[in-house]
Amino acid sequence: MTHDTGRDLRSSYARPATPADRLLDPFLSFMRMEAASGILLLACTVLALCAANSSLAPAWEAFWQHPFAVGPEGFELRKPLILWVNDGLMAIFFFLVGLEIKREMLAGELATPAQALPPVLAAAGGMAAPALIYLAFNLGRPSGIAEGWAVPMATDIAFALGVLSLAGDRVPLSVKVFLTALAIADDIGAVLAIALFYTADISLAALGVGFAGLAVAALGNALGVVRTLFYVLAGAVTWVAFLKSGVHATVAGVLLAFCIPARARATPGDLVRAGRRLLVAVENGAADGHLLADGHRHAAVEAMETAARHAAAPLRRLEHALAPWVAWGIMPVFALANAGVAVSADLLGGLGNPVTLGVAAGLFLGKQLGVLVAVWLPVKLGLARLPRDMTWRHVYGIALLAGIGFTMALFVAQLAYADPRTLDYAKVGILSASLVAGVCGWLVLRTAPSAPAVRSDTTVHSGTTVRPDAAMRPERGPAA
Repeated sequence: MTHDTGRDLRSSYARPATPADRLLDPFLSFMRMEAASGILLLACTVLALCAANSSLAPAWEAFWQHPFAVGPEGFELRKPLILWVNDGLMAIFFFLVGLEIKREMLAGELATPAQALPPVLAAAGGMAAPALIYLAFNLGRPSGIAEGWAVPMATDIAFALGVLSLAGDRVPLSVKVFLTALAIADDIGAVLAIALFYTADISLAALGVGFAGLAVAALGNALGVVRTLFYVLAGAVTWVAFLKSGVHATVAGVLLAFCIPARARATPGDLVRAGRRLLVAVENGAADGHLLADGHRHAAVEAMETAARHAAAPLRRLEHALAPWVAWGIMPVFALANAGVAVSADLLGGLGNPVTLGVAAGLFLGKQLGVLVAVWLPVKLGLARLPRDMTWRHVYGIALLAGIGFTMALFVAQLAYADPRTLDYAKVGILSASLVAGVCGWLVLRTAPSAPAVRSDTTVHSGTTVRPDAAMRPERGPAA
């Protein structure tokens, strides 16, 4: 169980438990587990595999391929349901990734060169080595095969941190922070690969409309607009334009995230002063009086809510609002739509297929090699040092966990392979390598010496993480 500062602050206001609380508490306790979103993701993966290998397979496939239209007649967008998941829901996932990247660059583990260098180097090595290993298996093969070089590059941080949490107190906080920062840098690389190498024919007119939508959002940021609806409307225009442009629509999610304001309308001092004044107004009424019958005190409570909202950065507010929807909705639905592989004799006979081998070796071996070398070399040369309490055993465990590809790897595979059979070979490589990497990483970290007096406060939200302590820190760096 993680230590969540924000949750502790919210729970400081106690109220009598209701029957609904007693019914929901077990479920909410599970949701607060660090590994919980990874468990749900794994369950959805197993369900998708079972459905794809049962008598329900034709109906399962037909369900995800069923066309679904949105918009008025004559202007509607009509796509199969699986593309609404991959192009629509995953744009929200990437929007959350973009918010987390921006926060880390402004006030987190990527805010200074000294903080950013070790995990960024580790991420770079962990992307380059898998890509090279994949190409070693597949370079020169028929067209469309070598394009999958980016499939084994990305790390699934939800699964990786979920496995990390199972090692308990043997993992110091510095290891979790390092893995989080590595995954953030890894996400940046994956987004760039999608934007630069996995695009169809580009419509410059549609792309221009998309960037105009981003410019409107950026202008709103510069003018101090903090209304969520404004950015939702600008984002909707941007998403549709990118969808029509040939550049993958999920890129719009990341770019829009960088237009979200990171500076609050009010300062913490403003909140304290307003809170003191409004608390006096609330205290002036009868101690046991009902707010419903006291308009003055009720107005003071509503003003306190407004003051608190103005003191919260829109970036943080959106990040916290979207995180549970991504972790408990979007990622499981993505797994249901994409993880199903029909295991046939033909597929099993092709386990030696270069695509399967390239993806599996890239994730399991390439990630280990790339991360270890990229961390060891700068430390050996005196250009960097390991974070406090982190040992080389921890680094090796991180390198193994980085081989859990899953969500992002499956997503890139959908973009890279046009042939369904090749896509199935890639999925087999992704699932098998992720399973082996997760088990081996857990074994390495589980047998590490216990970390003394570790306070763990990293909370899994989506493909990436949010640390509650960051919410209590003042934003550093330029407002954006």
